[in-house]
Amino acid sequence: MNFVFSDVINMSVERFPLFPLSAHLLPEGRMALRIFEPRYVRMVKQACAENTGFVMCMLNAKGDKSANEHIYPIGTFAHVVDFDLMDDGLLGIKVAGSHLVEVSNITSESDGLRLGQCTSLSDWPEDIDPKQIAPMDERLKEIFAKYEDISGLYDNPRFNDPLWVLRRWLELLPVDGGLKQQFLQHNDCSKLLNYLNALVP
Repeated sequence: MNFVFSDVINMSVERFPLFPLSAHLLPEGRMALRIFEPRYVRMVKQACAENTGFVMCMLNAKGDKSANEHIYPIGTFAHVVDFDLMDDGLLGIKVAGSHLVEVSNITSESDGLRLGQCTSLSDWPEDIDPKQIAPMDERLKEIFAKYEDISGLYDNPRFNDPLWVLRRWLELLPVDGGLKQQFLQHNDCSKLLNYLNALVP
């Protein structure tokens, strides 16, 4: 069964459910998820019923879980764009990242689902010369060509869009979430751009 939601999100609501995950989702990114914990099944059902979303958060392995310090403060507001019941009986969903938010005042509900106060963050300026992301764009194309589980999530990958390319690289980089948070805290993508230019051959 396919179900597609509109991109209209009511951000006047300040508190949203949090979905901490070791994989990372950023604005305009896509991710496929298998949902099995009851608290997250409830979260997804509520998001679908109310045509809203939840916040995908990065895990801090060094943080105190009892104090909710295992969740990094910058997350991505996401909404469900497709769902299906999988062969193993689990709920499979595809989510799309909308924009960055800063999470604070985390509380837990009776089933363990965490909610946080979410403040929308400004996006990076779109003033990057496409020449600055070479050869990152070509290397990303190679990754998409090699891994169908990634490329299959995108109908129209935008390899000519510098910000889109940089965000996909930041999602895929096998580095600690703390470093990714440092890049996201900057008002522009210059730090990330310099890092990737030195890293990507």
